[in-house]
Formats: sequence, C-alpha cells, structure tokens
Amino acid sequence: MQLSNSEEQLMQILWKQKRAYMKDLIEAYDDPKPATTTVATLLKRMQDKKFVDYTQNGRSREYFPLVKKKDYFSKHVNGLIKNFFNDSASQFASFFTQETNLSKKELEELKSIIDQQIKRK
Repeated sequence: MQLSNSEEQLMQILWKQKRAYMKDLIEAYDDPKPATTTVATLLKRMQDKKFVDYTQNGRSREYFPLVKKKDYFSKHVNGLIKNFFNDSASQFASFFTQETNLSKKELEELKSIIDQQIKRK
C-alpha cells in the first residue's frame, strides 16, 4: 500500500512528532496551512490504509504512526529498484551515483558503508 504525496507529507510530520493532535499536525505545515477538514480526510484515508491510528482523549484524537519510516521507505526503494532498474541494485547504484552529483567525499562515505556491509555478510 502506498501513500499519495499529500498523505506522505502528513506522514513525515507524524513520524517526526511521534504522537500528535490535529492542531499539532496543522501547526507543523508551512503557510498557507491546510484546512482542518483536509487533514481529517487525509488522516481517515491513512487510517484505512493502516498507516496511522489514534487514541481518544476526551473529545480529541491523538494520532500516531503504525508504520515505521524506515520500513515505508525501504519498501519504496525496493519497489523502485524492481520497477525501474530491472530488479538490479547495481543498475540503481550506477544511476544514483551518476545522476545525483555526489561529491568525492559523499562517494567515499557510500563506499565505506558498502564495505562495512560486505564485511558483515
């Protein structure tokens, strides 16, 4: 299951805040802030997709994520590799390193991360 761009934007806020009431979520948006009804609709859709849930405190709902940010983006990246790079991590890595204008230092950091993963396997 995937989030729309507006749902993903709201999810980013919720991941950062961990638990939040509607007013906290709206406050986190840049101006112009979305209408309460818009955020409520997004939250309902995200709840239906099992990305968020809430606890009822009096008349207010405190929302929290059901999906970890890391898990969501891991699935996203794996889908990207599968759909756009013929399920080839090396094709993805080649594209990523050539098209993102990484500095030599950033490339060296990536190489170090990969070397560490190789040692672990």
